[in-house]
Amino acid sequence: MVLLGSTGSIGVNTLDIAKRYGIEIEALVAGNNYRLLNAQIKKFKPEYVVVKDKKTAEKVDFKNVRWGEEAILEMLEKSKSPLVVNALVGDAGLRPTLKAQELNKKIALANKESLVNAGKFIDTSKITPIDSEHFGLWYLLRKREDFKKLYITASGGALRDWEIKDIQKAKLKDVLKHPNWSMGMKITIDSATMVNKLFELIEAKWLFNTTKIDAFIETKSIIHALAEFKDGSTTAHISKTDMKLPIAFALLEKVEDKILEPVNLLEIGSLEFRKIEKSRYPVWEIKDLLLEKSDLGVVINTANEYAIDKFLKNEIGFLDISRMILDAVKKFENIKINDINEIFEIKSEVRKWCESYSF
Repeated sequence: MVLLGSTGSIGVNTLDIAKRYGIEIEALVAGNNYRLLNAQIKKFKPEYVVVKDKKTAEKVDFKNVRWGEEAILEMLEKSKSPLVVNALVGDAGLRPTLKAQELNKKIALANKESLVNAGKFIDTSKITPIDSEHFGLWYLLRKREDFKKLYITASGGALRDWEIKDIQKAKLKDVLKHPNWSMGMKITIDSATMVNKLFELIEAKWLFNTTKIDAFIETKSIIHALAEFKDGSTTAHISKTDMKLPIAFALLEKVEDKILEPVNLLEIGSLEFRKIEKSRYPVWEIKDLLLEKSDLGVVINTANEYAIDKFLKNEIGFLDISRMILDAVKKFENIKINDINEIFEIKSEVRKWCESYSF
């Protein structure tokens, strides 16, 4: 297989599963973590290696290392692997997903932005989601199509227990204190704003061909997804928060071995469910609009990445991230994307608007 994003948490867990089941690694693609990448090269002996930039490439122990987006796309062209695992972060994962689809490869997808930006142009029958919520829905819906409504859960992020009046004062160090686990910086911020869950709703729309999808907070992150059926019953997918389970299914298709320890519900005790309140998570205001007009995913993704960059530089406040996203949606609410190239044109237009935005 080809692994895009080998040094992130998804990539590391993917390599653990690949080693356990003897899956050959044809290519490794990584960002700037050359030390971990060098260890992976030594262990898995890939045929191709691509990194983010030339500076990183100079520190990689591989004779033909290449760098940049074009190098990833060219590597995909040359690769013989039928499976591509895309665990790249952000927009960097979009073109590789489109290229893998063009090459008729199966895609194990952990890159949210691919479906958020271009879901209408992607054949989801060739995609297996590597995401606890969408994997949970897939697991619940196997051989069943009689669902009435689908639900995914949210942790609530780092500020879920703060007084609402204090949220505007939150600093980066506060936003990065996720209550349930440790993740990358961007996704932790997205969890605190609830943008991450907006993205997952759009993904679910394309993956399961429905707008009957909603979310709520489950504070212990034990229940990942629920399916409500026409007969009045509701089933839940419960597992420990460990990405090895969805990764194993994505790589192997059929899993009969024990991947995780089962959840001990007696140890968990009680579970708490909360509504996602717009007063705490302002972006939730556009949830229904997004499901109706999913082309707006391009707008939200672009504005969000721009605003997060400003927040990381301490140039704007935490709530300014949500404000910029909501204002961007008002500005571009009526966009209509007719082909893949328009995605990149609209992203450029939204980016220019962001640069002129007055906070």
